[in-house]
Amino acid sequence: MTDRERDSASTNASQGARNTRMLKKLAVVTVMMFGFGYALIPLYDVFCEITGINFLTQADGKKEDFARNTQVDNSRSVKVVFDANTKGPWRFHPTMSSVSVHPGELTTVVYEIANQQDKQMVGQAIPSYVPMVAAQHFKKLECFCFSQQDLKPHEARSFPVVFVVDPKLPKDVTEITLSYTFFEIPGRVAGADVARPVGGS
Repeated sequence: MTDRERDSASTNASQGARNTRMLKKLAVVTVMMFGFGYALIPLYDVFCEITGINFLTQADGKKEDFARNTQVDNSRSVKVVFDANTKGPWRFHPTMSSVSVHPGELTTVVYEIANQQDKQMVGQAIPSYVPMVAAQHFKKLECFCFSQQDLKPHEARSFPVVFVVDPKLPKDVTEITLSYTFFEIPGRVAGADVARPVGGS
């Protein structure tokens, strides 16, 4: 074998070794990508729980006792402003823009949601409050945000929000804005975990 042939054979062997190492690396990356894809689901759930994104608002198990035993503070009034935002093809709005309530007073407002698509869709509402301190003093007894909503093509439904403003709300807070963002939950199965609309049986 000539020197040229030996150099060529050595080069080919070296290239083959490099190709083998690259294939091994690609195989490891592929396995890691599949593993990461599976891990995304529980990681996403944890992320959603921390941030509040795509995480259902939890109902207070003691809400009825709170509403029944709370005294109405007639000495003060709080203006509650209602807002609605959408992420997706929905029509979504409150039936009233605001209401004046006494802390401790049981109040009901209604939000209307309509699916404007030709297909069945599942949506979810996430509430937010201004000022933020109001969140811990705004007690919802009934809310469509407790469940994901399943709406048929072009179906419109009305949902009540029953709430009490805690009399422990700081005295300097005279106005609360309750804002909901309603968006589609892609990939969710329609017909599950549906709240009952106003007038539903």
